[in-house]
Amino acid sequence: MAPPPYQEEAEDESWLTTYADAVTLLMAFFVMLLSMSSFDVARFEKAAEEIRGDFSGRKAQGPISLMKEEVQDLVYEVQADQAVTVETSGRGLSIELASGAFYKSGSSEIREEAVPVLAKIAETLGAPRYAYYLFSVEGHTDDVPINTPRYPSNWELSTGRATAVVRFFIEHGLDPEKLRAVGFAETRPKAVNRDASGAPIPANQALNRRVTIEVSAMSIEEKKMFQMKAAAQAQQAPRASVDLAPGSNRPNGDRPASDGTAPASRQ
Repeated sequence: MAPPPYQEEAEDESWLTTYADAVTLLMAFFVMLLSMSSFDVARFEKAAEEIRGDFSGRKAQGPISLMKEEVQDLVYEVQADQAVTVETSGRGLSIELASGAFYKSGSSEIREEAVPVLAKIAETLGAPRYAYYLFSVEGHTDDVPINTPRYPSNWELSTGRATAVVRFFIEHGLDPEKLRAVGFAETRPKAVNRDASGAPIPANQALNRRVTIEVSAMSIEEKKMFQMKAAAQAQQAPRASVDLAPGSNRPNGDRPASDGTAPASRQ
């Protein structure tokens, strides 16, 4: 009598249930720890991105990585890669604008040719997927003093340049609550302005004249506050949009009757 045909036994995968439960508990534990402490949001996002990639088997893309890719693409699209640098930073993302390409010399006035670039950057940063990100616009100068009626020092010039970008962004739809302008004058150079003998290094000075847009995720408290303000504004909006009769300061329901008689009183 022939032996029965060999049948491969099904692999017991019941251990996966226990493993999944353990992973879920660990995740809940770390979420609890994070909820009770302050943490580096940018570093947390990067770690979460790497974890998602490990679990899915493919490279995951977080909001900062996506924003970096989008801004880099638009910079190449408008051929501004020599004037705009996009890099990840400890805070999230840093978009650096070379002052020589964006401002007139010794001024905070934005050059006309730079407007399309800034408009596209504003459009990207204002996308709904980046609703909970903050934008700090920071101005920097070289060490050459300035003394004009409008800019008595590099502090006013650097702050004026940062403010010009902030105002431009607001005019192009970004929420003022998420913006701030900061001037650092010559106090935070990327490279030394002068050599050991005190002679200026023009290439380094040009590198130091810049404005950076520092993008960072809102903290938990900042996000809650932002949502509360947005909800309050949404509640006030219907009151502010009452339809008024042309040439009158009264709502439609209070318009005089066509025969000149007063409208009936409301109950």
